[in-house]
Amino acid sequence: MLAMPRPLAALFAEVRARTVALTAPLSDADASVQSMEDASPAKWHLAHTTWFFETFVLRDHVAGYRLHDERFPFLFNSYYEAEGRRHARGRRGMVTRPTLDEVLAYRAAVDAAMEAAFDDLSADAQALVRLGCHHEEQHQELLVTDILHLFGENPLEPALFAPAPKVPVAMPGAMGWIESAERIVEIGHEGRRFGFDCEGPRHRALLPAHAIADRTVTNGEWQAFIADGGYRDPRLWLADGWAWVQREGVDAPMYWEERGGTWTRFGLDGRRPVDPAAPVTHVSLYEADAFATWAGARLPTEFEWEAAAAAHDPCGGNQLDTAGAVEPRPAAGGPAFFGDVWEWTGSAYRPYPGFRTVEGAVGEYNGKFMSGQFVLRGGSCATPRGHVRASYRNFFYPHQRWQFTGVRLAKDI
Repeated sequence: MLAMPRPLAALFAEVRARTVALTAPLSDADASVQSMEDASPAKWHLAHTTWFFETFVLRDHVAGYRLHDERFPFLFNSYYEAEGRRHARGRRGMVTRPTLDEVLAYRAAVDAAMEAAFDDLSADAQALVRLGCHHEEQHQELLVTDILHLFGENPLEPALFAPAPKVPVAMPGAMGWIESAERIVEIGHEGRRFGFDCEGPRHRALLPAHAIADRTVTNGEWQAFIADGGYRDPRLWLADGWAWVQREGVDAPMYWEERGGTWTRFGLDGRRPVDPAAPVTHVSLYEADAFATWAGARLPTEFEWEAAAAAHDPCGGNQLDTAGAVEPRPAAGGPAFFGDVWEWTGSAYRPYPGFRTVEGAVGEYNGKFMSGQFVLRGGSCATPRGHVRASYRNFFYPHQRWQFTGVRLAKDI
């Protein structure tokens, strides 16, 4: 057997500890409630990420391993059809038992079994451990945003974290533009380090002559859009978007409220006045597209975004390091393509040329979701630092906005 590289074991320990730290302020009730079908209870995130390691590593690659609880696979499988029947997604909040303490004990038992097995894991099992760590980092972001949505549904609007000290920041200057001539570029994961299957195969793409903004749209610019009747003008909206605005009564980004003539937003630090210098967030693709039309621009394609971001540090910007204040912050200066807010692109989430799903249940990870969704790039303030890269493709349906989603503009030249 191949000895497991200790850096991978260290990554496993770091990721597992961070998830628990993010949930430390929660009560059992906080961790059990499901606020909408798109969100999952914190307790479910804790258990599902544990089920992933128990199922695909311990059960399948460690001789003699016995499941911690034979009832748990039904409760904590997410969408893996190859793993059999599972509890309905929209009813995860009904699982009041096992308790939060019992789920944490499940995590501890699986972590101990993983630690005991590290040195005897095959190369294939090691690859699954690395996939599981990146999978859990995705759930850490979902965990944070699902808690935000849950607390936003509470009339008391409780804060999960204490507010960060406010440091006066000057308003960003006028939006600048990074121009690019027509050219052919290499797009997709280069294959040397970890990447999800949907990031490849690497291939060539033709970029038209275009310009991409050097920063994302701010709250102040969004307030101007609202004041100019942006949510009331059907000419700005895609047909599906206008129907969504009318049906849902949307007139501002999610979590915004106008109180006493002042726009406020709800965050993990409670309700605060909207910071006009910070990036706008919690907007849907429909809103992003309408704003771009209002601004005389468009959304970038994912290829335009990746080509512009490739020269920038993916570990830079405002990303998640540890439990604490999680909110988009005004840029410190210079183009920033990573952190703060996920950036909508105008590109449909579809497979790249030559894409093939891998064998087995893990082949269900990304490929089967390549329908009806749009690509976002760049990570957010809730994305664990080091998780994203220029080729990283996130994806959501066009109406969804409970994640930290924002807008970068582009235009033809």
